[in-house]
Amino acid sequence: MEDDPHTARLKTLEDRIAAAKKANAPPERADENYSMANTAWRMVIELVAGLGIGFGIGYGLDVLFGTIPIFMLVFMGLGLAAGVKTMMRTAKELQDKAISAAGTDPDAEDKGN
Repeated sequence: MEDDPHTARLKTLEDRIAAAKKANAPPERADENYSMANTAWRMVIELVAGLGIGFGIGYGLDVLFGTIPIFMLVFMGLGLAAGVKTMMRTAKELQDKAISAAGTDPDAEDKGN
């Protein structure tokens, strides 16, 4: 019988601790909005990275060979093309993920014809 008062006090204390933890817990955030923003930044960074790498390689070759900025222009064009290709691959991945989440096969139309 002595344990009953202690058990009740422990139960009350546990309830108070749980309520305090719940009150101090960070609010749930909408991951959908952050996910879209992260995707947009990822695509921008992919494009800029392609341009930056192309610029660096081209400028380095121009300095090495002492030429006019022909290599810089060529490699910036190649970097732009690589960045756009990477962005398109990311967009395709997102599209496939959205289609699979909807429950349809993206290639189902092609298989039936």
